[in-house]
Amino acid sequence: MAIKLSDYTAPAFAIARTEIDFDLDAHATRVRSKLTIKRIDRHAADLVLNGEKMMLERVAVNGRDLGEDEYAVDDVSLTLRGLGDEAVVEITTVIDPSANTELTGLYLSGGRFCTQCEAEGFRRITYFLDRPDCLSRYTVRVTADKAGFPTLLSNGDRVEAGDLENGRHYAVFEDPFLKPCYLFALVAGRYDSIEDRFVTRSGKAVYLAIHVDPGQAGRAWFAMDSLKRSMAWDEAVFEREYDLSEFHIVAVRDFNFGAMENKGLNIFNSSLLLADPDTATDADFLNVEGVVAHEYFHNWTGNRITLRDWFQLCLKEGLTVFRDQEFSSDQRNRAVQRISDVESLRARQFPEDDGPLAHPPRPGAYEEIDNFYTATVYQKGAEVVRVIRELVGKDAFRSGMQTFFDTCDGTAATLEDFVGSFNFSSEADRAAALRWYEQAGTPQLHVETVYRPGDDAVDITVRQVIAPTQGEPDKTPLPIPLRIGFLTATGEPARLGTQAGGEVSDEHHCVLREDRQTFTFHGASGRVIPAVLRGFNAPVRLHTDLTDEDRLVQVAHEPDPFTRWDAGQSLMASAIIAAADGKAQDGPDLDRIAGALRTEFSRPDYDPGFAASVVRPPVLSDLFQMTGTPDPEALYKALIRARQTLAHALKDLIEDELQSPAPAPDALDNEAIGRRALRAAFLSLQAARGPEAGDQLLAAFKAAGNMTETMAALRGLSQAGGQAFDTALEAFEIRWRDDALVMDKFFSIQVASATEGLERAHALSAHPLFTLKNPNRARALYGAFAMANPRQFHAADGSGYAFVADGIIAIEAVNPMTAARLVRSFETWRRFDAGRQSKAEAALRRIRANTHSVNVHEMIDRTLGD
Repeated sequence: MAIKLSDYTAPAFAIARTEIDFDLDAHATRVRSKLTIKRIDRHAADLVLNGEKMMLERVAVNGRDLGEDEYAVDDVSLTLRGLGDEAVVEITTVIDPSANTELTGLYLSGGRFCTQCEAEGFRRITYFLDRPDCLSRYTVRVTADKAGFPTLLSNGDRVEAGDLENGRHYAVFEDPFLKPCYLFALVAGRYDSIEDRFVTRSGKAVYLAIHVDPGQAGRAWFAMDSLKRSMAWDEAVFEREYDLSEFHIVAVRDFNFGAMENKGLNIFNSSLLLADPDTATDADFLNVEGVVAHEYFHNWTGNRITLRDWFQLCLKEGLTVFRDQEFSSDQRNRAVQRISDVESLRARQFPEDDGPLAHPPRPGAYEEIDNFYTATVYQKGAEVVRVIRELVGKDAFRSGMQTFFDTCDGTAATLEDFVGSFNFSSEADRAAALRWYEQAGTPQLHVETVYRPGDDAVDITVRQVIAPTQGEPDKTPLPIPLRIGFLTATGEPARLGTQAGGEVSDEHHCVLREDRQTFTFHGASGRVIPAVLRGFNAPVRLHTDLTDEDRLVQVAHEPDPFTRWDAGQSLMASAIIAAADGKAQDGPDLDRIAGALRTEFSRPDYDPGFAASVVRPPVLSDLFQMTGTPDPEALYKALIRARQTLAHALKDLIEDELQSPAPAPDALDNEAIGRRALRAAFLSLQAARGPEAGDQLLAAFKAAGNMTETMAALRGLSQAGGQAFDTALEAFEIRWRDDALVMDKFFSIQVASATEGLERAHALSAHPLFTLKNPNRARALYGAFAMANPRQFHAADGSGYAFVADGIIAIEAVNPMTAARLVRSFETWRRFDAGRQSKAEAALRRIRANTHSVNVHEMIDRTLGD
């Protein structure tokens, strides 16, 4: 049954105080809760508490045990009747963590207790008002066998601990801050821990600890460093100081999410916490840095200020993604970070917006909230925050954020509260900005440039079109900020003004508010080349009337790095698509494109990481989005030919870089990371030569000094194919078969092979180290195949669809949440030809007929449009 935003009502009861006692046991954990209940709505008759998949042992009100005829219990709730204005409700439940393969609520991972309560997992621990607007103060007592579970943790600060009889021990934790139950956390087990401290700007010392699997402590220090840098950055940029005396992070191998921001006790998927040069790539390190920051930043945007309801999920996630992107931009190369963020947006969120799963950042209805942890909520949500910053200006944005923190601290807030914190020029502008959260679909901007030589003026006419999406046939124009700058035909900056004879500028900040607007600029002494979306400061698709020659000038001379990169990507994509259509002569010349790309290597501000982004052609899935009805085979072959051409045209640059000494294996500065990225990009171009590149790539594999270089060589070998790939894989497996995180790479690199991935995927599903119970391993096989191997996933005979459908059906029996997320790989199925559509639809209907969970069925029905 759909839950609708329009049906929201405030809770009739509050839980002012929550006291919970856990007596941990792998098969029969006993949970005793004591809830201080206060009536809010005097007309409410019953208190209905959420609860499922546990055994109810006792219910008492104000110290008196209730008989079975004094309450009602069913599969999803406990109903108490006739409560007064205030009551103390005591509930005892028994749960079986060892049987919890869905990994939500309290479960076991590697023999350790762990919780995951977002979004609705707390109701699997005890009966409660499991909704984000029920804020309570928690005291938690945890008891367990001391030998087996020496570390006991929960939210807040530890206030008491000690030993008990029979080899057991206990710890008590108090969290002084109001929080919803989805932020509750508990961990118990044997860990190796690293410790540090951070002194806040007010002088308070905070104890920091990261707890990991025994033997893995050395791989946690980068995360600790990232945490301390995040804390300092949040103080400096957003004026947010940490508020408890302890902060803990725990690594968990079996975890549905990347990480979870539980107050004072973050729980991380091990893959996003553990990193050293031998076992993690530079991309892994940057992910650890960004995710540690993201979860820490949630302390304010998500924890201190939480959500009124799950429809507001974008309020915490989109805003916090924006914050972690800004942090990473400040820590690393801002231009490279922006490109990375936009590449991810275009690869994940744009297809979502264009397909059957399209929804606004604040959806209007859902059946399972777990299905709305989407690219739209996270990534587009971050872009909308960026749009708001552009609309109000950086100074007003900073001031508005402080207003938001000050007025909403300790509350369950809405997006209206957030947008209302900023000083817009009018209420109409504020309402227009809020529409970004309420409307699905990616705006298409169509730009027409007219030069009027008699007036020395340029007219830029911009038209916005938002295609209908399911349930939204009619769209309203959105306010779209534009940063517009100009070059002359020879690449010189053209300084123009918005009034004849008026002040001129290198760049103009404009806002498109209507379906169609014309912006006029004066002072052009000749035809100019406009860049209308510098910095990609709005999540839109841009269609301009620029010629190939104009884009070549931008690649070589445009001062905005994003525009420079995007022009090169557009040129390469046009050349590849034209070749795939058999019209290579109509597309831009790749040798000329390579010549323009070369200028990046002679710029005064040359950066190898940015150069790496520049020379990488678009990936196959990006090319699919740029064509009406993609032909995967033709596009794949054209892409390989383009890589071969670029490799030949840039041969001297490639040889110079690959023959020079590699950066120090353990160096993680921007220069070292950038150079390794460039070397990887060059190896990928070399791999387009096929098996004849095998010797060079295998030599690079053997010479690799860290995991970044190892995976770059392996990725090249997977693209080239041939015996050299198997030789490298055999050596890789022998060395790393006992390291689960590294072996996830072993699975994913093979299934991504565009020539052999499906065959290898079938074989790997029977590998002794493959398991459906671990979400990381399941994603490394089925998810990596579907997302990283679009050629074979969209095979004309439907074999790719069938393989992933088999995986989803098998996983759903163990973990419906992970299975539902894999259904997203089918979201673009209607873009393809009739034959592929028929086979994709058959696979989707087969999944639905052979699964039972609401999670999967909602995703299937939405994907099919049923």
